[in-house]
Amino acid sequence: MSVTQLPPDLATPRTGRVLVLAALLGVATSISGQTFPVKPVRLIVPFPPGGATDTVGRTFAGKFTEFWGQQVIVDNRGGANTIIAAELTAKAPPDGYTILLTTAATKVNNVLLYRKLPYDARKDFALISMTSVLPYAIVTHPSFPPNTVKELIALAKARPGELSYASSGVGSTGHIAGVLFDAFAGTKMVHVPYKGAAPAITDLLGGQVPLYLPTMTSISAHLQAKRMKVLAIATAQRHRTWPDIPTVIESGLPNYEVNTWYGLVAPAGTPRPIIDKIHADTVRAAGLPDVIARMKALGADLYTNTPEAFAAYIERDFGRVGKAVNAAGLRLD
Repeated sequence: MSVTQLPPDLATPRTGRVLVLAALLGVATSISGQTFPVKPVRLIVPFPPGGATDTVGRTFAGKFTEFWGQQVIVDNRGGANTIIAAELTAKAPPDGYTILLTTAATKVNNVLLYRKLPYDARKDFALISMTSVLPYAIVTHPSFPPNTVKELIALAKARPGELSYASSGVGSTGHIAGVLFDAFAGTKMVHVPYKGAAPAITDLLGGQVPLYLPTMTSISAHLQAKRMKVLAIATAQRHRTWPDIPTVIESGLPNYEVNTWYGLVAPAGTPRPIIDKIHADTVRAAGLPDVIARMKALGADLYTNTPEAFAAYIERDFGRVGKAVNAAGLRLD
């Protein structure tokens, strides 16, 4: 068996040098990610408890707790279109003990819509992996005449500036979905923002607003009960969970694909070995049967990727969404 020899100056049995060597070895071990974590980890979720985002966050937090033998605490920090949670994460120590469940709104929409943010969305975060994707859809009140996207476009063109659509808020992905629809279809509809999905759904069910652009997750129960009518789903191909629902693309709008996605990020400067460990365990969790079942029940598609592929996905969204946002002149400040 061979033994690696230390340089003479470090091998000299002087207390100070031995302590320095021990400290250096300890730092190296910690940074390597092999001993991470040695204390509880905080996973910040940018929405209140109970919604789809919270469910995704708690699902992965629970698995990380099992894997790491340390509690992963979900910290719900809703408000300001995810800006509060993002700022908190950006300013946290870059040691892996603060993670953010980021969304498309955080990493794409807000960057395009706000002239100034309290952080740099591109530079202040270390990407880890996406976790899941939730498809959007176009739904209406049952009494609304159009039954297809083509019929909706025809009606909207015949009545420019008259048809209204609901979203869960200004700058939300549902709002962006409506802007994209107008840009792709050559229509001009009126955006009606609500403070969350619940009041938007209530008004759609009550007939106060005819059209809504939500995640399939938020309205699947209403569709099953036939309290809403779905015109199309905004996925590239028909979704395996709802194979009978046509896509917007096959209904006549090429390239119309809208989803909201979730992913994990840490403060910029978090050591890459720690990022790699969290990434590996994210992929591991996404392959477990109970996680797969929970996401399927939620209507979410599990989706993991490398930090580099995650960055490419975000840049693709910037190009696609940015054109529509700029064309519409959308700004929130």
